[in-house]
Amino acid sequence: MKSLLRRLALILGLAACLPLTQCASGPSGTGGSASQIASDSRMALNRLYRVNPKARALGNRAMGVLVFPEITKGGFMVGGMGGDGALIRPDGSIRDFYQTGGLSYGFQAGVQRYGYALFLMDEEAFQNINRANGWELGSAPSLVVVDQGRAASLSTTTVQKGTYAFFFNQRGLMGGLGLQGSKITRIHPRP
Repeated sequence: MKSLLRRLALILGLAACLPLTQCASGPSGTGGSASQIASDSRMALNRLYRVNPKARALGNRAMGVLVFPEITKGGFMVGGMGGDGALIRPDGSIRDFYQTGGLSYGFQAGVQRYGYALFLMDEEAFQNINRANGWELGSAPSLVVVDQGRAASLSTTTVQKGTYAFFFNQRGLMGGLGLQGSKITRIHPRP
């Protein structure tokens, strides 16, 4: 009986996550157009800068900021997350688009939406996002997730290397935000 219940929970979890995993299913991108992703990414970064001056100061020194304006995460026992974003270069231009996605399992239930920005501070961080098979976040020791407490003590004079992540616009109900197990892949959305 327990085995049957576990299988049923797994099937229900997978069924609930299927639409989310489609967000991260391929290099062509399944989200909006390039112009829509670029517009949403710029607006999200500007909102982050308005509410977090430390993020703006970090952005002024970054080689690029990879912004995912809206990630959808959800599931029951088995979860999925995904969304599209753009790399904003120091001159404000956007030429590259990316998709983030991931699957998780364990005790979890709910749906949540949020965004995040990755501040790429050095050449190695910049090159990580263009690896042939995508970049699995959390696999490199130079990723720092900046929470409210850490942002207050962040000194941009000492930040020179690695990647810094800021979460923003959290909505919905689901336990925890994290980047471990997320994968970023370059996409080519329609114009």
